[in-house]
Amino acid sequence: MQVMTTDFLSLIGSRPRLEDAAPRIVEHPSDLIVSKGEPATLNCKAEGRPTPVVEWYKDGERVETDREDPRSHRMLLPSGSLFFLRIVHGRRSKPDEGVYVCVARNYLGEAVSRNASLEVAILRDDFRQTPSDVVVAAGEPAVMECIPPRGHPEPTISWKRNNVKVNDKDERITIRGGKLMISNTRKSDAGMYVCVGTNMVGEKDSDPAELVVFERPMFVRRPVNQVVLADDTVDFQCEVQGDPTPTIRWRKEEGELPRGRFEIRADNSLRLTQVKAEDEGSYTCLSENSVGKAEASGTLQVHVPPQIVVRPRDQISAQGRTVTFLCGTKGNPPPAVFWQKEGSQVLLFPSQPPSQSGRFSVSLSGELTITDVHSEDSGYYICQAISVAGSILTKALLEVETPSDRIPPIIRQGPANQTLVPGTSAQLQCHVMGNPLPSIQWERDGQRILGSDGRISLMENGTLQITALQETDSGAYTCVASSLSGETSWSGVLAVKESGGLSVPPVSEPYQLPGPPQKPVVTDVTRNSVTLTWQPNAHEGGAAVTSYIIEAFSQSAGSTWQTVADFVKLEKHTVTGLSPNTIYLFIVRALNAYGLSDPSPISEPVRTQDVSPTGQGVDHRQVQRELGEMAVQLHEPVLLTASSMKISWNVDRQSQYIQGYRLLYRPVGGSWSQQEVKAATERSAVIANLLKGTEYEIKIRPYFNEFQGMDSRPLTFRTPEEVPSAPPLAVTVTTVKLSNSSSVSVSWQPPPTEMQNGVIQEYKVWCLGNDSQTRYHINQTVDGNVLTTLLKGLLPGVLYQVEVAAVTSAGVGTHSQPVSVIISDESDENVSLSEQITDVVKQPAFIAGIGGACWVILMGFSVWIYCRRKKRKELSHYTASFAYTPAVGFPHGECSGLNGRPGMLGANMGNYPWLADSWPTTNLVHNNVKDSVNCCTSKHDTPERYYNEAGISNYLSQNEKYSTDSNEGPIYSTIDPTSEDLHRFSAQYSQNTTPYPGTSNAQYAQPDRSKTDNVKQPKQKLMGKPVKMPSLNWMDALPPPPLSGELDECEEEDDDELIQDMRSDEEEWCPPLPDRSYLMDGVMEDGPAPPPRGEASSPTTSYSHQSTATLTPSPRDDGHCHDIPRLHQLEQPQIPPPEDEVDCAQLGGFECGQTSLERVDSSHSSMERREQSTPNRKNSSHRRIDG
Repeated sequence: MQVMTTDFLSLIGSRPRLEDAAPRIVEHPSDLIVSKGEPATLNCKAEGRPTPVVEWYKDGERVETDREDPRSHRMLLPSGSLFFLRIVHGRRSKPDEGVYVCVARNYLGEAVSRNASLEVAILRDDFRQTPSDVVVAAGEPAVMECIPPRGHPEPTISWKRNNVKVNDKDERITIRGGKLMISNTRKSDAGMYVCVGTNMVGEKDSDPAELVVFERPMFVRRPVNQVVLADDTVDFQCEVQGDPTPTIRWRKEEGELPRGRFEIRADNSLRLTQVKAEDEGSYTCLSENSVGKAEASGTLQVHVPPQIVVRPRDQISAQGRTVTFLCGTKGNPPPAVFWQKEGSQVLLFPSQPPSQSGRFSVSLSGELTITDVHSEDSGYYICQAISVAGSILTKALLEVETPSDRIPPIIRQGPANQTLVPGTSAQLQCHVMGNPLPSIQWERDGQRILGSDGRISLMENGTLQITALQETDSGAYTCVASSLSGETSWSGVLAVKESGGLSVPPVSEPYQLPGPPQKPVVTDVTRNSVTLTWQPNAHEGGAAVTSYIIEAFSQSAGSTWQTVADFVKLEKHTVTGLSPNTIYLFIVRALNAYGLSDPSPISEPVRTQDVSPTGQGVDHRQVQRELGEMAVQLHEPVLLTASSMKISWNVDRQSQYIQGYRLLYRPVGGSWSQQEVKAATERSAVIANLLKGTEYEIKIRPYFNEFQGMDSRPLTFRTPEEVPSAPPLAVTVTTVKLSNSSSVSVSWQPPPTEMQNGVIQEYKVWCLGNDSQTRYHINQTVDGNVLTTLLKGLLPGVLYQVEVAAVTSAGVGTHSQPVSVIISDESDENVSLSEQITDVVKQPAFIAGIGGACWVILMGFSVWIYCRRKKRKELSHYTASFAYTPAVGFPHGECSGLNGRPGMLGANMGNYPWLADSWPTTNLVHNNVKDSVNCCTSKHDTPERYYNEAGISNYLSQNEKYSTDSNEGPIYSTIDPTSEDLHRFSAQYSQNTTPYPGTSNAQYAQPDRSKTDNVKQPKQKLMGKPVKMPSLNWMDALPPPPLSGELDECEEEDDDELIQDMRSDEEEWCPPLPDRSYLMDGVMEDGPAPPPRGEASSPTTSYSHQSTATLTPSPRDDGHCHDIPRLHQLEQPQIPPPEDEVDCAQLGGFECGQTSLERVDSSHSSMERREQSTPNRKNSSHRRIDG
């Protein structure tokens, strides 16, 4: 495709034309169904400029047409359609059948059509199901069914009878799919029927099937009911007709024909001879042929003395209930029945007006009914039957009790499920209440626990204590509380096993359990339901209340409390499945993650509504008899989903008195749930919302109003397991201090029972560390009955997320919400301060703060360097070179701004950088202020150099800003020592000597600055007599200004010099003081002299020989400071002490006419020789001075 597009572009140019357009499918192919061997066309039309090329693909592969293979049966038409000369289709090869798509391409792209399927129509020969012969009775429906041969498209079905198409316009005939249904068949419908399957390939006929229409048996004479005397003979007639001729037989209902005393005669009648009482019953004539059967019955009654058929039963009833005593009799003639209370003279007859406020009545069938029973109604009641053949009587006992007399014991708190390790002790609690006080017995696995084992003891409060547990102590322990009112039980499982030294707390603390709800109140009552409401307790315990459990008690239902509802989420619930006309009591318990609360107060007695069968005109004695005779058989349940089952059954001996069925089901060992099927003809039902992975027990019971039949044989089935749909509850994580590792204890509670979806086999525990470097995870799997575990080897300081999930045979269930925990370092309490600081320094917040602070400091330092360099650049615009003339330096005084340099070097050296940068840095303490000197700080504005032959004094006189009174400019100036001003200046100061290394001492005088504040150039008077100055002093050692090249190099290492300037100390790289200094003539002997290195000095004026200085612009680049040797390394000439007058002869061999440059040259050659002798004494912190 890419090659084709490239070739096309090469033909038309590198750019597409504006009038060109990408392909577009304007006609898409359609699905086709074609017969084998027939031609077919798949249409496809595309537009585009240039005209697109159309290709076809079948099932993703390109279709070969006649353009590639002239022998191909596929042709690509000019329009782009694909034409098949014939459709090729075989059993093994199906080259033309498939999904086609056409693709139109030009250099601008391609367009793909919609998929179109080409299918080959077929019709097989063999019918998948042929119709069968059918025999029906006239009037009944007939159904004939066939499944046509396989074909494509699917064949349609029609029918022919005797080679004539069946007219489906007849309203009795319906053809649906492959079925032919004829309702209300007639003799004329009989014949040979053929099923015809048709599609576009053709049609196929099935094998013929015959429909035969017969007539069912019909009675001409039926047997009738007869009454005979004992030992008489009786005949039952039975005459039947039908096609084919039916056969006739006799049977006796509920028994057998009397052996040796019955005869079936030629006219099919039945004769019984010497009838007896046991011959009484119903005799049935059965008629049957190939299309049906019919039956008719006649009853035989034999006069006998009265007999009690249904005897009354002793009953115990609560006050206010209705009691019915049955008394069924038989005899012929029927005996008269009446009732009498033992000890009473009152007789109660049927149809007699009600007596005793209308509470006693006798039905026509002889049943005694007592409504609103009172306690005084207790006693024996006698039923008597009398007829001409004799009489008979029977009696029954009635006991009436109040509800409070029969309330069974209530277990407030029972044993909880526990998992303990061997050797520990277990306490299984059982706190009960009741009136009278119930006794407590314990059972293990259904067997009573005897007191022979000294490890087992029963405490006064009912708690069972087991010490020194053994694995054989494992089992289900049941607390049974019993009294005269009944008994109640509560079970818990104790598991004793080795589990790593861990155990689940055996009993929740009382404060962790919720408080009991308030007394339930009845808000609605029906025949089989009661609606209750209650208020929760303000105390929820250690966790929120998740649901409620409702228990009920009824004397008619048993002598124990039964759970009738659980997992109730709201404080209102309707209890269903109750019996009509029954008194119930209710209690409610709250449930949270730690267990059940104590029961609520008992509700007021409530009676369900009653619908009396006698009020409906129904003989309930007959109802009860027929329901008792019914037999319901359950079939094996069919699994629909993991939580639903289909239940089906059949009924033997169907009764007319049946309203429906009650399906009763429960988890094995649990309480029964009930589902009603209200259609008497229904034979199946679906039970939904079952617990997954649970074994159920199910049975069915027929009912009519409040009457119930016999339960079917119960069946058991198990729903399949699924993964738990809820996470474990109450997941808690606590740290555990062990000597050798960091650990946490994880505990949890099982998921809610209804969400476990099976038997929990194990729990999975994940401990996930979120440290991106270590990703330290710890996972564990524990047994399903273990609810706690210990995770070891956790790293201190790492945030862990703990999750727990339950596991069934179906897999891992829902994870719990992550619980975060950080293991603290146990050595935190013992670590040193430095280790604690180290831990703090490692924290990201601290590192970020230090980084920010460093950035601020760096920015401030950069600004400081910038300002410092800028200032030096401004101050170092000029450099000076010396000619030898006496000079004097004036300090600033006490507030000298240049680090308190003494004498001449105490002045600001801004305009004399070769002096300032080569003087040693000394830490001078002056007026409690410590200042330091930076020796290489100047910046120079121009590399140009010049000399001012007039001397530095002439230049300074022209620039007043550099006078000695200025605090900002240099205090170095040159004066004529013979001038009158110099002598006046010297006379103004008192002399204080300061030691200085050399051959003589000099003194410094403190200047009087009292008049310098507002005077720019004050006139100063000399103090005392002038002292003779030596012919030379320490100025002799001062070097000339550096060469331009050296100054250029100084700037290249400016940054290093500034850093070294910050780190300078007494051993700074600046040169030390000269070895000797001499007093000038005309100055006091104790005149000023530079101080020793490292010692403080007082600001004063210093004198030197007259010298000539010229100012020259400083070069832009400084010289290499580290190349300058110390001044104390220079060889100084031993100059004799100067005389009073200074002249050329006193200069120690220097000619008066010798210029400063000549002196520099002579000294320079001597300096070079010394440098050659000590080449390795260069220091990177020193500047080189040429002299």
